[in-house]
Amino acid sequence: MDDRADHSVSCARPVEEFDTPMPRGAELDRFITTLNSPAVFRKAGDQLPVVRCARQSNEEVSDYLRAKSAGRPLTVYRASEEARGRFHYNEAVDGFNFSASKEELGSLLDEILAGPMETIYIGSTDLNLFFPDLWEENDPGLANIVSENCAPVVGSLWMGNRTVTPAHYDLSNNCALCAAGRRRFTLFPPDQIGNLYPGPLEPTPGGQVVSMVDFSAPDYERFPRFRDALEKAQSVVLEAGDILVYPAMWWHQVEGLDAFNILLNWWWNPVPDFVDTPQITLMHAMLSIRQRPLQEREAWKAIFDHYVFGERDIAIGHLPPRIQGPLGEMDDNMARRLRAVLTRKIQR
Repeated sequence: MDDRADHSVSCARPVEEFDTPMPRGAELDRFITTLNSPAVFRKAGDQLPVVRCARQSNEEVSDYLRAKSAGRPLTVYRASEEARGRFHYNEAVDGFNFSASKEELGSLLDEILAGPMETIYIGSTDLNLFFPDLWEENDPGLANIVSENCAPVVGSLWMGNRTVTPAHYDLSNNCALCAAGRRRFTLFPPDQIGNLYPGPLEPTPGGQVVSMVDFSAPDYERFPRFRDALEKAQSVVLEAGDILVYPAMWWHQVEGLDAFNILLNWWWNPVPDFVDTPQITLMHAMLSIRQRPLQEREAWKAIFDHYVFGERDIAIGHLPPRIQGPLGEMDDNMARRLRAVLTRKIQR
């Protein structure tokens, strides 16, 4: 009998499901950009080899992974029974409640199939490096989703037993294929960040900032605004062959509901490759703006709204193109020059 906590959110409304075939390539990007909300396509991946193997048995899909493996050791995270499946911080928030190691795929699969007492989690594992043929055989429609001048799509494998990845956001759009077992996603729009009580910027359990709220037992005295987040929550349980697509920056908690789970996902951003991650801007803003008086911060907020978040024509419509500089159209050359200027100014 499994005594792991129930991390579901009972009041969450269901993610919208679409009966039409899942869009492919650039059409998928346009679809999720226009919808700007999560979408589920049931059985959209039913005919993919990894799903067909999983429908036969856990052993069959394990053999399929063994055959596709490049033989590289995988990064594995292990948590004791006390963690109840949730990979997070320890009680003092000065470390984590799990350990990490490098292990061979074959022995890991054998261990998971045997039903271990501890929680085993293989996090974001690059398909190109670790399973080079898996992507080509199981692409649900990501080919040509971005143009050649954009950063390439990143494909990953996630595997384990009954695990809980705390709510976090990713910087890219996401296409998630439930390949084996069942997964529950609980999602929140980006504007719920304050109601989800993010943890430290670093260190983090998995690279991204995570919510400090334990969804299985919310402490409403400590996190009272979490009730407001629940009013905006969406949830879906994926079965093998189901595909969930959702926009960048949406918060999501992911639970593996069965003793053996596999998820494949693909991240993409339809922006030119020379565009830097906004995380750099956030960190620099902490250094250069956060410590200033309130009235100055409010002034800088207005400046950012004008130059960065507002309509471009309002900011530069009165300026001839020859003098717009970085305010105008950005290209690779302008990005290089601007990056060089920033590097010189930051070094002190």
